[in-house]
This record gives sequence, C-alpha cells and structure tokens, in this order.
Amino acid sequence: MTHSFDKSYWDQTWDGERAPMMSSGDPNPHLVHEIGELEPGTALDAGCGAGAEAIWLASNGWNVTGADVAEAALEYAEGRAAAAELAEQIEWIQADLSVWQPETDYDLVTTHYAHPAMPQLDFYDRIASWVAPGGTLLIVGHLHHGHGNLNGHGNSSSHSPTGESGHGHSQPPAEASATADSITNRLDPAVWTVVTAEESQRTMVGPGGRATTIDDVVVRASRNR
Repeated sequence: MTHSFDKSYWDQTWDGERAPMMSSGDPNPHLVHEIGELEPGTALDAGCGAGAEAIWLASNGWNVTGADVAEAALEYAEGRAAAAELAEQIEWIQADLSVWQPETDYDLVTTHYAHPAMPQLDFYDRIASWVAPGGTLLIVGHLHHGHGNLNGHGNSSSHSPTGESGHGHSQPPAEASATADSITNRLDPAVWTVVTAEESQRTMVGPGGRATTIDDVVVRASRNR
C-alpha cells in the first residue's frame, strides 16, 4: 500500500483518536542511549511530533528547535514543554521539512520515524546537510524488510511506529523505511564518521498491557570538522 503522508493526513491523525496516545510517550530510547553523553549545544528535532525527544533534549541542556508539519502535534508539544517548565528552551516551527530550510546549522540533527514529502533516503540526505561541522546526525527510522519501494514518497511528520499503538508487531509502510546500509552508503566518508549503524528489535508494552515488537534502524554519524 502506498501512503501519501501529506499535511492533511497528519492533521487528521493528530486531530483523531490516536492523538492522545501518540502524545504521551517517553523519548525514544535510542536517542537517550546515543546522545546522553554528548556535550549539549543546538539541536533540531526534524518531525518532532508531540515533542518527547525535543523536551528530553532541552531537559539535558540542549537549545532545541522542534519542527513538524502538523499544527495539532505542535500544540501537544507546546503544552508538554510548558508543563515541564522548558518552554523557553524550545522553539516550535510548523514546517514541511521537504521544502523548509533552516537559517542555521545545528550541533545535533535528529529524526524519529519521520515520513517526508520526498523519497526517504533523500530526506535523510537533506537533514544531514543541516549538521554543523563537528556535529552529530542521529536517524532513528523504521527498518526496511526488503519489500515494497524503499524510495517511496510521503510528507514529513513524526510518526510513532504502528505497533506502538498496541496492535502486535509494528508494520510500517515500506516507503517510509530504510536499512542501515542504505543510509550509511549515502554518507560521504570524506565528510562523515559513522559511529552507530544498527538494525535492532525492541518490545514495548502498549495500552492494556499488550506487547508490541518494533524493528528499528539507527544510524549515528559525526560530521568532520
């Protein structure tokens, strides 16, 4: 099945019955593991959704920009940041990341399950270009299982894995997935040093205590100075 993931889709999703569940999660564990020991600086969460990762970064000293195409998602994010007394440390931007261009580079650019309005790997190329020299790129995405179109189209917004809603094994659309090799092969070794390139499986407990298996691809790379 081909998914459009346009702004209308994400607006409907974040205005729908799934929104409270999507807006209540903890920060992605891969972010905590990969970034926890880095010296804080400026960070962009590309496709920030309800802001769990952006808020975690701000709570750990980062000056954060959270960008997402869905206005309703950003409303959740702003509310959560205010409740955490971190509103002044985070700037929220409503933007289509397939066309938006930041005014500055960042010490950290990260994305978690964002589905762009361009081929998935081209989106990763795009956000990688926003990393400052000496900075870090962290991609957490849906793992591609060798079926469908790896370079399909969509629109950017943070999207928790399908399975996190408590419906068994996560089954992300093929056009919104990637492999570790497909991502790292796009990173010029003259520009990037790959620190992490993993394909992993984890289990979450969703509403009602139902276990969900999630297949992730995680790539962390440092931009050379």
